[in-house]
Amino acid sequence: MTDLSHVSADGTIRMVDVGAKSLSRRRAVARGAVQMASETAARLGELPKGDALTTAKLAGIMAAKRTSELIPLCHPLPLTVVDVQLTVTDGGVEITAVAETTAQTGVEMEALTAVSVAALTVYDMAKAIDKAMTISGITLIEKTKDPV
Repeated sequence: MTDLSHVSADGTIRMVDVGAKSLSRRRAVARGAVQMASETAARLGELPKGDALTTAKLAGIMAAKRTSELIPLCHPLPLTVVDVQLTVTDGGVEITAVAETTAQTGVEMEALTAVSVAALTVYDMAKAIDKAMTISGITLIEKTKDPV
């Protein structure tokens, strides 16, 4: 288990020490989707609970900022950009999140958390009218690290 960064040689979990690492400009992009009936997708701006797309965008941004409070071994990061985009398709909503920072560790967990919470928010807001929705395909699609 010693090849896992969050597991020490004796098998206990640990937060990785990034103190000796130099600052880098880091960017991560994640994607996911909520599948739903086309009738539901057409109503996302006018649901009984309100505008699902605006609410989900805001929820995704807020979630990225709180990732270290949700994922126990994540470092709190000074995020410089979080952008969450929701695109309505005939069969649902495609969600893309970008997170950026200048720090000693990456922002992939923040991008993934943003997508996850945005998807859960769409689901929550539309569940009253569509019981067959599914969330799928949450994945990291890009991760970059550039010197500063």
